[in-house]
Amino acid sequence: MNAQARIAAVLGPTNTGKTHYAIERMLAHRTGVIGLPLRLLAREVYDRIVALRGPSVVALVTGEERIVPERAQYWVCTTEAMPQEIGADFVAVDEIQLCADPERGHIFTDRLLRARGLHETLLLGSETMRPAIAALVPKAQFLRRERFSALSYTGSKKISRLPARSALISFSVENLYAIAELIRRQRGGCAVVMGALSPRTRNAQVALYQNGDVDFIVATDAIGMGLNLDIGHVAFSATAKFDGHRMRSLFPHEMGQIAGRAGRYMQPGTFGVTGEARPFDEDLVEALENHRFRPIDRLQWRNPDLDFGTADRLIAALEAAPANEWLVRGREADDLRAFKALADLPDIRRRVQGPRDVRLLWDVCRIPDFRSISSGEHVSLLDRIFGFLQDQGHVPSDWLAQQIARIDRTQGDIDTLSKRLAYVRTWTYIAQRSGWVDDESHWRGETRAVEDRLSDALHGALTQRFVDRRTSVLLRRLKQKESLVAEVNDKGEVTVEGEFVGRLEGFRFRQDASATPDEAKTLRQAAYESLRPEFHLRADRFYNAPDTELDFTEQGGLMWGTHAVGKLVKGADAMKPQVEPFVDEEAGFDVAEKVRRRLQHFIDRKVATQFEPLLNLSRDEALTGLARGFAFRLVENLGVLPRETVAEDVKSLDQEARGALRKHGVRFGQYTIFQPALLKPAPTRLRLVLSSLARGLDEFPESPPPGLVTIPNLPDVPKDYYTLSGYHPAGARAIRIDMLERLADLLRTQDSRAGFEATADMLSITGMTLEQFADLMAGLGYKGERGEREKVRTEVAAPAEGEGANPIPEGEAAMQTVTETEVFFTFTWAPKQRAPRHPRPERRGEPRADQQGERGPRPEKPARHDGGKGGERGGERGDKDKSARGGDRHGDRGGKPGKGKPHNRDKDARRDDKPRSFESRPQKNDRIDPDNPFAAALMGLRDKI
Repeated sequence: MNAQARIAAVLGPTNTGKTHYAIERMLAHRTGVIGLPLRLLAREVYDRIVALRGPSVVALVTGEERIVPERAQYWVCTTEAMPQEIGADFVAVDEIQLCADPERGHIFTDRLLRARGLHETLLLGSETMRPAIAALVPKAQFLRRERFSALSYTGSKKISRLPARSALISFSVENLYAIAELIRRQRGGCAVVMGALSPRTRNAQVALYQNGDVDFIVATDAIGMGLNLDIGHVAFSATAKFDGHRMRSLFPHEMGQIAGRAGRYMQPGTFGVTGEARPFDEDLVEALENHRFRPIDRLQWRNPDLDFGTADRLIAALEAAPANEWLVRGREADDLRAFKALADLPDIRRRVQGPRDVRLLWDVCRIPDFRSISSGEHVSLLDRIFGFLQDQGHVPSDWLAQQIARIDRTQGDIDTLSKRLAYVRTWTYIAQRSGWVDDESHWRGETRAVEDRLSDALHGALTQRFVDRRTSVLLRRLKQKESLVAEVNDKGEVTVEGEFVGRLEGFRFRQDASATPDEAKTLRQAAYESLRPEFHLRADRFYNAPDTELDFTEQGGLMWGTHAVGKLVKGADAMKPQVEPFVDEEAGFDVAEKVRRRLQHFIDRKVATQFEPLLNLSRDEALTGLARGFAFRLVENLGVLPRETVAEDVKSLDQEARGALRKHGVRFGQYTIFQPALLKPAPTRLRLVLSSLARGLDEFPESPPPGLVTIPNLPDVPKDYYTLSGYHPAGARAIRIDMLERLADLLRTQDSRAGFEATADMLSITGMTLEQFADLMAGLGYKGERGEREKVRTEVAAPAEGEGANPIPEGEAAMQTVTETEVFFTFTWAPKQRAPRHPRPERRGEPRADQQGERGPRPEKPARHDGGKGGERGGERGDKDKSARGGDRHGDRGGKPGKGKPHNRDKDARRDDKPRSFESRPQKNDRIDPDNPFAAALMGLRDKI
């Protein structure tokens, strides 16, 4: 250093222009180096100098970033990364009062004692450093700089009452997030600044504040280190922090450094407390307002003369005590702690053989613990990196690529992204070290790119969580008493001043729920101003929309595309439901009425289409007497009637009435009276909705999935639900009505008294296993007995193995007989209470219809359950799963409904109280029973003869 070189200490409070003065002085020299306390501040100063001199002559060197052009003249660095061997004309160290910091103080003390420019050296910082600098640097000149603006204390204020352009100070991440969230809800949002943020994220957050997008910034004490912001007020939410070892109160000079951020240039600033922080006492207020603090009398120090002979000698040198009374050995730093931990490992002691290994191990231990997971995890990582460097001379590229790829993901919340950023800083630091990786330029660019992506993602996550742009814009416009501009796009998204405020769903405006109560009222008013014409346009489009764009839900809702526009309500009868439109009151009566009419047209057409056979039946004026009454019962039950509920009515119908009903597709099944066309999925779905409306249910049952032959029979589901759904419950499952009638046709051919086995056709119709079919038959009144028998079958024998086996001649196949056990069920009719053979004993003495004076149809008897071939044989036997065609395939025997021979008996007249399908046929020699349906048919034929 030149003997005439100038050493100056530029001291004073914040807002005195010290850093600006240092930049001017550096640029006045040919070369210069400036050390700054934070990577964030280093990047800010670098950008300022680049703007003045261009990037080709300015270098940026930090632990994780290195930009060094070939013709670099000015070096902007963090204090730890300052190059001291380049012989620069100018050297400056900012925030020199950090010599007293327990963690990093020894670095700043070393720069205070040793960093010198060839022509000029500046030490920038607080006035509290004057005695220490005077004692340790006797040649130093002192320049006192006064604050440009006044700083005053305003006491305690709630967050909701803090003035705009305020900075709130917190010392824990949890409390910082809580304050930021509160400001977002109450004041529109805030920027967030923490020391752990990357420069890219910090700059983006600061830009939110500086550009006026938000009026508040929430920060840690990192804000006190030279961040130049337009802050009018600083509010402390706490006055204690965790310093890495314990919770301690802030020193007055530390609070002065933070409070001094209020007021820029000639604008005065204020400071105070908020939240749970206690108000300051008078002495502290006086010290902060007048920038008078107790001088620093002890500087942290660590021996700079290191001995790399052995690990123990290096540790001893690092733990050496200072000889000057102004210096004190600082607490054990992270790098020394890591070095001790590694040096104690037997494998490391074996590998460290000389000064070169000791120096390498020390360099590895100086990798900062950015991740802050645990000391054990950090030491384990250092151990592995040391092994790579000692064995291979560099960190393997494939291993490094894997580590970077694991964190190169931009998804996640704020904490996740912050952790990934901390992780990538480790790899960035390693890539910056000369000779530690194969392709230094590649890995420096790769780690920088990952950091930039994570930084942008973190900025986006912070903004999304803590900045409500809509609220911020709205409150600013309201404060300026400007009219709000609202718009609605073709997707129904409603915006006010370009910010999303809600969505138009059908004809109802759904406001964004995140708005505050006061804001919500204004937003709603502004939104409806723009929505009034949109309501009318939508109503016109809706009124002219085809029915294919509309639908109803199984709970009675009415949909237009994906939006609910109304619901069904109970009408005069089940077949005439009414509608209730969903239209905001602000849309007006005309819009609501147009929507209501369109919905009513839709549901009326839907009922007319799906229930056309039933409506035709109800409008048939040719039906008279009992037939008309029966038709009314069928319409009342929406086309599906359990036969047991109308057994007497069915018996009362004559052949003419039955034929008239069959013309409308009415099928008189053994278990159900129904119109097959109404068993399709669409009519079934509508039938359940209409029935639920008529009954006034709060929750409607849903229709079964289409195409299922059977569905589970749930114990808490009423039987009429299954009937309305087109199913008949029997056993553990319910079987589809039309398939049950097909099964009944098969059962008519079986002898249920002697017992019969289930056939493949029966299982095929039901789609059940043998055991499931037995349960179904039990539900229908049959008793099933399980049996086993041997079944013999012949199959081709496999060739024998072994030396003595005779091979099977080519072209011939040996046959073998295989016996296996076959399971079968035998079913007999066995109802819980056996029905009498004569179902109507009170009329047994009455003459039968064929013996009466006038020849009329024989009254219907209750459905029998002991077999027989009667039932609806003529009318339904040919129906076998022809429900899609509607109506009976056969009227009377061999003919269409109503077109049989005039004297042929209706096949329902053959029905006894037990289904004919469950009764064995009478033998030829049996006496004809006059009450037997089969005998009745024979007597009918005799009368014709």
